[in-house]
Amino acid sequence: MIKTVSKIIKQLSSKPKKLLLIDIIGALTTAFLLFIVLRNFNEYFGMPERILTYLSVFAVCFCIYSTTCFFIIKANWTPFIKGISIANLLYCVLTIGLVIFYNSQLSTIGIAYFLGEIAIICGLVYIELNVANEINKSRIDNNTND
Repeated sequence: MIKTVSKIIKQLSSKPKKLLLIDIIGALTTAFLLFIVLRNFNEYFGMPERILTYLSVFAVCFCIYSTTCFFIIKANWTPFIKGISIANLLYCVLTIGLVIFYNSQLSTIGIAYFLGEIAIICGLVYIELNVANEINKSRIDNNTND
């Protein structure tokens, strides 16, 4: 498993646009699930609809950020990848807080959904931060060799 993650980090550090594409797809999926699925089937999940709306707005903003970076950034990816990874991490902290605050309203499937989402996003954050560090390291190594 560790070798696989290391291989993924190596591959994505050489093609950071792919990482942003993954982030775009993830943010779109999150926004769709929160705004369309969870809101329409709220009785099965339990999170208040207005909270689901706010969370989906965050996801759309993250999608716009990543899409903008995907099309505009040509070099020096590190600060932009770190930016989205920190935003993703803050989203996870907010979601954990909301799960704790609304715990009495959430169903088991609602808690499972949010914990699953947090786990996936935290995995992505881990990869994003390591890719950013790998890009920095290779840039420093290339500058040292010149």
